[in-house]
Amino acid sequence: MLKGLAITPPVVGRISIGRVIERNGKRLPEKDDQFTITTQVQNREGWILHPLDEALRRESGGKLRSLPIRLLFNDPTLNFRSTYSLFDRGTGRPLCVGNGESCRRAGKERVETLPCVGPDTCPFAEGNCKVYARFAVVIGDEVEDAFGTFVLRTTSFNTVRTLAARLQYFDAVSGGRLATMPLELRLRGKSTAMSFRSTIYYVDLTVRSGLTLEAAIEQARATDLQRKERGYDQDALDLAAKRGFANGDFEEAEDDVPSVIEEFFPEPGAAHQVQTSVTSGALSERLGKKLASP
Repeated sequence: MLKGLAITPPVVGRISIGRVIERNGKRLPEKDDQFTITTQVQNREGWILHPLDEALRRESGGKLRSLPIRLLFNDPTLNFRSTYSLFDRGTGRPLCVGNGESCRRAGKERVETLPCVGPDTCPFAEGNCKVYARFAVVIGDEVEDAFGTFVLRTTSFNTVRTLAARLQYFDAVSGGRLATMPLELRLRGKSTAMSFRSTIYYVDLTVRSGLTLEAAIEQARATDLQRKERGYDQDALDLAAKRGFANGDFEEAEDDVPSVIEEFFPEPGAAHQVQTSVTSGALSERLGKKLASP
């Protein structure tokens, strides 16, 4: 294994709740009220849709506000990787990644381990560090590639806090059987004082539609037992993943970072322009009513 190279779950596609649009010659992130599933390939119009997007959209009646998923690992922190991250907006490379206690910071000659004080008071970041998370999931149950994941990347504090809590809770009540729990990603809306009462969207994690929590746990126990009888070693898989993540200084591959910068770290002023365009007046109210309807 090459040292310095983080070995992460194989990625076959992306999950987003927005898109990148071109306005006045600039590419800006625009939020949406539904999920979009894409491949890892872009053209001039943007990311190319994955075949699963069309299939699941037909089943849902047009809008993708929930996705049936399962997880690769039992350890919540292997499925959901969240950090405080500072990127170089010129090169797209990570400069500093921390967890609020310690950080890995790229220097001129080497990567150093230093104390992390968080994004609000860090003199090095100067306000440009933010929470950044990746959630790797398998969509559906009948898949040809058992380890091929779709990645949801987010800088939403609401999404990060909600997913972290849900994973911890499901891990606890299932007896550490996250990898066999039948789960579902759901898009939810809320209004806050900071959003000026306009609707903002975040991602939640629940058991599959039609299942109670108790039924989902029973199914997870049965699937876990079946896997063990067939020789599936989940503990070894979690250990291999943990070693792979620890093998590199930074998790993001160099060719992935430019798209991350474009989507989550737009040019100064761009975020305000996009926020204004997607949360204005009647449109926001209509989207909120649609999301709240059964």
